[in-house]
Amino acid sequence: MLIKLYNGNPNTREVRRIADTLAGGGIVILPTDTLYCFACSMEHKKAVETIAQLKGFKLKQAKYSMLCESLSQASEYVRPMDRDVFALLKQCLPGPFTFIMEANSNVPRNYQNANRTVGIRVPENDITRSVIAEVGVPLICTSVRPIGEDDEPENYTDPELIHDRFGSRVEMVIDGGIADDQPSTVVDCSDGIELIRQGKGEINL
Repeated sequence: MLIKLYNGNPNTREVRRIADTLAGGGIVILPTDTLYCFACSMEHKKAVETIAQLKGFKLKQAKYSMLCESLSQASEYVRPMDRDVFALLKQCLPGPFTFIMEANSNVPRNYQNANRTVGIRVPENDITRSVIAEVGVPLICTSVRPIGEDDEPENYTDPELIHDRFGSRVEMVIDGGIADDQPSTVVDCSDGIELIRQGKGEINL
């Protein structure tokens, strides 16, 4: 199912329908401020396992991020931040960044990296943030960009082509327009502050 929404003013009824699908354990492909992503509610482990299959990796090798509606929501799932880290996140979020943080006990072990960290995203995208707010908990996500494939960018930036490829394997694909072909900038804040990957987001450390 392909659903068209407008980033500046997403339809409230459709947002609720998408949120209900996620809350029920479904998988939805959502727009962000970078790439489109597979997403499911953090409360449904089986959906996360299915996303791993769609992405083409083993569950233990998966690198997921948590999509949060706000920095306030994100702070409920990470250990207390020092002043410098908090100031950095406040400056950058919402935005095209993934911050690797120490997870607290609210994050199931399945979604933590080997060193008990988790990637936090607060995308600058009204559609996805409205959906997260309606679900009430963060979403577990990973980009639809193929692993190890020399794929044409339009195959993972054009929602209609994404729907052609994955529409029969997920509950919904949300068309929020053509996506950027750059991933998020990744910053590790679990032990100091370190730039791991330069992506769309510009940052001065």
